[in-house]
Amino acid sequence: MSIQWRGRFLDDFEVGDVYRSRLGRTITETDNTWFTCLTMNTNQMHFNREYAARTEFGEPLVVSSLTLAVVLGLSVADTSENAVANLGWGDIKLPGPVFAGDTLWAESEVTGVRESRSRPSCGIVSIRTRGINQRAEVVMEFTRSFMVFKASAPEVNDVFPVSEEPWTV
Repeated sequence: MSIQWRGRFLDDFEVGDVYRSRLGRTITETDNTWFTCLTMNTNQMHFNREYAARTEFGEPLVVSSLTLAVVLGLSVADTSENAVANLGWGDIKLPGPVFAGDTLWAESEVTGVRESRSRPSCGIVSIRTRGINQRAEVVMEFTRSFMVFKASAPEVNDVFPVSEEPWTV
């Protein structure tokens, strides 16, 4: 018998379900500097240690769009691995700062589930997600909706290339 995790499909979501990321992700100074440069963010609070030292934070803040990207990414395995597309984002809040060296986890709660009116093989899932650091502090919250395939959708039929060759070891 072959067992493989294929992610959650529309059929697997129920309002009130809560998913916590299995993995955490530590943000490094290099992550922050590269992401800041990549996105052309010129706010010195993210890359100038001397400048940031004079502020109430005392050190550079991790750029919030990196925090968003990491928390979202941590939630994908639990929520949108089988998504067709993100449909919307809302209510992005940043209740606490993130610094290089902080480790983040994602926690998501399903707030809505319905079938798509225009695509019979899909549905719409709405969630709220939050990023939590190693001190159990909430550092980010946001809402998101995405279109996700049903398990029976022809687009997601198993694509693993099954070999008929016998094992040799």
